[in-house]
Amino acid sequence: MKIKILFLVLIFGFLKATAQESSASINILTFSIDSPELQTTKKIWIYLPENYRNSNTKYPVLYMHDAQNLFDAKTSFVGEWNIDEKLDSLRARIIVVGIEHGNEKRIDELTPYPNEKYGGGSGEKYTEFIVQTLKPYIDSHYQTKTTAKSTSIMGSSLGGLISMYAVLKYPKTFGKAVIFSPSFWFSDKIYNLAAISPKLDSKIYFLCGDHESDDMVSDLQMMKTLLLENKVIASKNMETKIIKKGEHNEKLWRDGFVQSFLWLAKFQ
Repeated sequence: MKIKILFLVLIFGFLKATAQESSASINILTFSIDSPELQTTKKIWIYLPENYRNSNTKYPVLYMHDAQNLFDAKTSFVGEWNIDEKLDSLRARIIVVGIEHGNEKRIDELTPYPNEKYGGGSGEKYTEFIVQTLKPYIDSHYQTKTTAKSTSIMGSSLGGLISMYAVLKYPKTFGKAVIFSPSFWFSDKIYNLAAISPKLDSKIYFLCGDHESDDMVSDLQMMKTLLLENKVIASKNMETKIIKKGEHNEKLWRDGFVQSFLWLAKFQ
């Protein structure tokens, strides 16, 4: 119950902007792109690695949800993830594409299946937007490696749910996923999708805290068991981190980012 109450608090909180100064690094750009799938315009944040403009190197790409919380304290609800600073410090050779959530449409966009109480269910259209519209634009305008092996997707909470869906539904697009504190409780259909998925070569990194809710750890373990028993994902291609006293918040996800990124980087 605790996680569902916090879930609602976060939803309403996402509608607010802080009064802080912008903390985004000079390596961050933003642009807007029309989404025919969602019938809206989405704001996109993009992180470019050091020396990008002085090189012809092609880079792997990481797609992330809830861009307002990734790079800038000014646009975050309760603290940013500091993605740009962390990647700068690592001199990471990757492009990160952050997709802004749709404010009051966030639940709808990040849930592939509806919930009887909370609604939602337009996650398929949102994922189609990434696959059919956004990724082709990114690949044609930036120096990217375009294969699934070099394309990852990442998110937390509902963003973890939609990332799980995306890596199962579009394995030819997303070869890797980082899934933080996934809201698998939103619909049991995500388990059904995992159970019927074919064998994949995808890589998945799971993280959650043991103080998030009564069922967060068990839900995550259920998903992992389904993937293993049905031979969807090999055990060597999965990593799971359960953080002691970890709660459902930006701190947990911010602190877990670097280790998850370094794990992904091993497979590039």
